[in-house]
Amino acid sequence: MTDVKPLAPSQVLDRVLVLEMVRVTEYAAIAASRLVGRGDEKAADAAAVEAMRDALNKLAFDGTVVIGEGERDEAPMLYIGEKVGSAQGTGPKIDIALDPLEGTTITAKAGPNALAVLAIAEEGGLLNAPDTYMEKLAVGPGYPAGIVSLDKTPTENIRAVAAFKGVEPGDIIACVLDRPRHEALIKELRGLGCGIHLIPDGDVAGVIAVTNPDTTIDIYMGSGGAPEGVLAAAALRCVGGQFQGRLIFRNEDEKARARKLGVTDFDRIYHLEDLAKGDVIFAATGVTDGSLLEGVRRYKTGRITTESVVMRASTGTVRRVKSDRNGEPG
Repeated sequence: MTDVKPLAPSQVLDRVLVLEMVRVTEYAAIAASRLVGRGDEKAADAAAVEAMRDALNKLAFDGTVVIGEGERDEAPMLYIGEKVGSAQGTGPKIDIALDPLEGTTITAKAGPNALAVLAIAEEGGLLNAPDTYMEKLAVGPGYPAGIVSLDKTPTENIRAVAAFKGVEPGDIIACVLDRPRHEALIKELRGLGCGIHLIPDGDVAGVIAVTNPDTTIDIYMGSGGAPEGVLAAAALRCVGGQFQGRLIFRNEDEKARARKLGVTDFDRIYHLEDLAKGDVIFAATGVTDGSLLEGVRRYKTGRITTESVVMRASTGTVRRVKSDRNGEPG
């Protein structure tokens, strides 16, 4: 089985950081919530980025962004390689993968499943993935190791999951990003009779959905952003499951950028611990309502409520945190 295996707690990731990470994602989610339904993706993303950066810089660690808003010349803040935290050179060295607003289009249109997300690990614990596409495949905990593989066809993977569950392939529900590039995949799955949960955006939430029986989603398939793949893998490292990812390169420029980050095998299949190893903390706060979390609620009295989830790999602990505050965070 592939349930979470106990591992020694990190000497770097102090228990206090678990709740501190929730505070960071809360700040980003609250900032983005002001722009829900306003039709301005860039403004919503910028608000979340600024809030998350401010919150990170209040923490006493020596943090490095390894998955962020892009390269330095593309992103003014939270770019790959940016140093954050108030204890540079003296505090614990932390790698950070983040997406201050996973689902910018969702937020602009007031759709479901927009999240503020981050994961942290000891230095070297998170893959410094290039900002390319990644082919992804994920199932939740409880399956035999290797039950699915990117080297198999979608049909073979669906049949393997169905056989283990003792059901027909048509009883399996797959989560897939609703994109033209997935037309052939969707056709193949529907040919098997599968139910398909199409999502407009937010594939971190889509991958995590396979771990929650309430969603009824059995498997995640298709391609999305590689940075989001690292974040999703960090979550699965905490709660169990299987994940495979393979980078997709559309041109030589993307390959050159990947080489700068140390990627040399362009056909490699990455597994969970290739993407997120050792002790990992994952946190997410809902911006809009979704299958994973409730969104931010703003009341006429000035009261603001949030719902978050925080997970830790070394303990397998999953905490849901509901916060209720008067006014904007300071």
